[in-house]
Amino acid sequence: METNNLIRTEAYVNGQWTKAASGKTFDVINPATGEVIAAVPDMNREDVRQAINAADAAWLAYRDLTAKERAALLRNWFNLIMEHKEELARIMTIESGKVMAESLGEVNYGASFIEWFAEEAKRAYGDVIPAHTKDRRLVVIKQSVGVAAAITPWNFPLAMITRKVGPALAAGSPVIVKVPSETPLTGLAISYLAEKAGFPPGVYNTVTSTDSSEVGKELCENPKVRKLSFTGSTPVGKILMSQCASTLKKLSLELGGNAPFIVFDDADLDAAVKGALVSKFRHNGQTCVCVNRILVQDSVYDAFVEKFTQAVQGLKTGNVLDPEVQVGPLIHDRAVKKVKEHIQDAVTKGAKITTGGESMEGLFFQPTVVAGATPEMLIAREEVFGPVAPIFRFSTEEEAIQMANDTEYGLASYFYSRDVNRCWRVAEALEYGMVGINEGLISTELAPFGGIKESGFGREGSKYGMDYFMEIKYMCFGGVS
Repeated sequence: METNNLIRTEAYVNGQWTKAASGKTFDVINPATGEVIAAVPDMNREDVRQAINAADAAWLAYRDLTAKERAALLRNWFNLIMEHKEELARIMTIESGKVMAESLGEVNYGASFIEWFAEEAKRAYGDVIPAHTKDRRLVVIKQSVGVAAAITPWNFPLAMITRKVGPALAAGSPVIVKVPSETPLTGLAISYLAEKAGFPPGVYNTVTSTDSSEVGKELCENPKVRKLSFTGSTPVGKILMSQCASTLKKLSLELGGNAPFIVFDDADLDAAVKGALVSKFRHNGQTCVCVNRILVQDSVYDAFVEKFTQAVQGLKTGNVLDPEVQVGPLIHDRAVKKVKEHIQDAVTKGAKITTGGESMEGLFFQPTVVAGATPEMLIAREEVFGPVAPIFRFSTEEEAIQMANDTEYGLASYFYSRDVNRCWRVAEALEYGMVGINEGLISTELAPFGGIKESGFGREGSKYGMDYFMEIKYMCFGGVS
């Protein structure tokens, strides 16, 4: 494999590249080839405590920088990320199995949060409140919450970091990033660029570990950590929330999803097929906002299934470094097993595979369309996190809304219709934090990203993103004459 000069094999703590105190390491595997890319430190709870102490020691001085000074550091980091776009994308591809075209897109997307919050740092405005008596003045300011911890997932190894640490650093909060054991190299690479950007020692820290449970406990239970942001599964999010209770941390949780994609009979079918294709098969279906259930109205059901099946058959699977390839491998054997279980369950209960359905070499799996899906199937209730698109049938708008909302999750949803009245009705009725209307890709740094119900709480990105890393302080000036 070609050596990449951004590949770092040590963790980054208090401005130093460091090994685990135990000396232990773990291998990072290329899911497309099974090749060992590198070995990185397998840190324990004590190692993480040292990172927390470093961040806490750096907090006051960093918080007291002007917003313009913090913005300049973020802008430096953004520029460095964009300068090393190709290298970062290559690292991301070889460790995550994300195809090169998508990795390049993620670098742009991830960097956009750094650029955005570099600008928002200077706009964290407070308020002057009209006083209730003549001798008082009432003022509200916003201040850094303190040390912030981020636990990030493997499927977006760059953007899920920048979307969390961008607002934290803009607000004046030092960060500890626990990168995923599947894809630590991308996170370490941008840590190196953060160091080059000039962040003071202790302000930016990245830890690597396979012991997610103990590391998570330390980040949750240590009182020096004032804020925790986590992206991952709902069961793990609930555990972290309970562990944070002892210190009453501020929390942002972006958890599981079960996204519906509704196609009404007045939709532009070609546009709907295109939207479903990009939303379902982005990163091989391994995203939290990708389509999990396609709901199609009776009168256009057969036509949609035919068009969508043809489109899926046109997807190219293969060498993830080939810019023309659209589908890569799944992340590990467990993911392949889950995909097989969902397909087998659906077929046993009467569904029909119109294309795909079979394993390929290694961790590759054919992009699959399952027609005739019903609510009784596993794939209707669980997030498959793989290249399987089940298509359900509905009759009325009311039925579609009921089917879409019939889940404990509420992250992303999508629908296609050309009736403006229906667009408003359905968008307002869907119980989701985000709704795509005639659009399959909705993520942007400009808009608030997050869910409701058991998909979590808190928002990332947009003007709202800074609020989750800041405290509101009210100051009452008395005796004013």
